[in-house]
Order: sequence, then C-alpha cells, then structure tokens
Amino acid sequence: MRIEDEIKSSKFEDNYQKVVININYTYGWISNFFRSHFEKNNLTTQQFNILRILRGQYPKPATINLLKERMIDKMSDASRIVDRLVQKGLVTRCTNSRDRRAVDIVISDEGLKILSRMDDEFKTKEVLKNHLTEEEAGQLSDLLDKLRG
Repeated sequence: MRIEDEIKSSKFEDNYQKVVININYTYGWISNFFRSHFEKNNLTTQQFNILRILRGQYPKPATINLLKERMIDKMSDASRIVDRLVQKGLVTRCTNSRDRRAVDIVISDEGLKILSRMDDEFKTKEVLKNHLTEEEAGQLSDLLDKLRG
C-alpha cells in the first residue's frame, strides 16, 4: 500500500521527505510484526538482537563493547540488556581471563534453544516475499546501503 494511503496524507515537501517518512513507517510496520513473535518468547527486540550476535560468536565469548558495536539499535544499553538475559538464563557472564576489567558473555544452551525454536516459528522472508521478489529485496537493500553512504 502506498505511504499516502497509510498515513492519509499526500503533502510532502519533496520526495526526500517522503522517503524518510516511508522508511520510518516501514520500520514500525516490520517492528510490530516481529514484536509479536518476540513477546511469545518473552524477549524484546534488543534482547533478540544480542542473542543473535552471541549465537554468531558461539562458542567464542563476546564483550559488551563487541555487542555495542554490532547491535542494530546503537542507543540500547547493552549492559542492562545482558543483565536481563542473565536473569532469564539465556546467557552467562564471567570475568575475562586476560583482562580482569572485561567481562565475557556467552549464549547459554537455553538461549540457543529459544533461537532455534524462533527460527522454526518464522522466517524473515515470510514477511516480505509476498510483496517483493528476492531480486527486488536485494535492490532495496543496495539502495539502503547507498543511502547510508
């Protein structure tokens, strides 16, 4: 559906303003879709993001700094999110043997199980494939890369 129809307005200064509004609206649309899947598993978007990063690192540990660098939402408080994941038993935290000031974080078996279950429940492409071909998705991704320069 066209952005004009979604927001019930066609008054844009120019196409640059229109695309920014469209990107923000689409971000909300995608976030709302995934939020329901995250909530079923008692996770937030940021917690899911950290678990995915840790699964990619597994079995190597990650530090808070590595998580901050790789998180999608750079404004998130990675330390606080890790604390909540520790409380849920989805990650473990221990002192780094080489640098006592650093903390190593590793996804737990339970964290791996939740991600595996979520992988089975839904695929990202299921959200998009009814609206975009795989080639169009690649083109859109390339345009977004270009936008960020």
